[in-house]
Amino acid sequence: MKRYKLKKEETRFLIDEEKTPWAVSEFYRTLRTNITFSRADNPIRSLLVTSSVPEEGKSMTVANLGITFALARHKVLLIDSDLRRPILHHLFGLGNTKGLTHLLVGTVEPDEIYQATRVDNLWVATCGLIPPNPSELLSSQKMQDFLKLVQKRFDMVLLDSPPVTSMADAAILSSLVGNVLLVVRANMTSRDMILRARYQLETVNARIVGVVLNSVDLKKERYYYNYYYYYSSYYGYGDK
Repeated sequence: MKRYKLKKEETRFLIDEEKTPWAVSEFYRTLRTNITFSRADNPIRSLLVTSSVPEEGKSMTVANLGITFALARHKVLLIDSDLRRPILHHLFGLGNTKGLTHLLVGTVEPDEIYQATRVDNLWVATCGLIPPNPSELLSSQKMQDFLKLVQKRFDMVLLDSPPVTSMADAAILSSLVGNVLLVVRANMTSRDMILRARYQLETVNARIVGVVLNSVDLKKERYYYNYYYYYSSYYGYGDK
């Protein structure tokens, strides 16, 4: 299996109740609250987290959002559906010998791929062996059946997917999950790429529930208040 070496900045930002700065934890709690109440008549039970291009922090967002839901006593499952560059097992220090791809080809059962983490109420379904045909596996009937099953067993299901503009995988998954959270990295992602990602998601009738602005310099006062207001207001894209 292809190995992916985590960068130093990717290994030190998982939320810890005792060590994480209050501001960071508060942002994720606010994000959790906004997701929870974004559809009061039909609460969100599953959410795809993606980005327009690589290196925007979507996997870290999935991990921390999952931790935040779990700390609120929700039963949470994270699914590493990025079958091209999976890293959730690295982030949580888990094995990857049985995962989503093994389930989709029929060699294991669902209960065999749920791995408990050090966080109570939080489980991870890792990617498994990287396949030669990710899009075909993700669009299979087995994937649809698996998503229906986990939405019954867990209070919240969060999926990490490849970037929207790189592969068809995110569009396939968003058509199955319905709700999408887009991660944008400050001072890196161009407006054109964001709009392109938006267009591709809307083409498959995905519901974009919001945008996370990542890698903001919180030491700057102006950024701090803008970032907090962004979360508390839960803006989407704004004008096209």
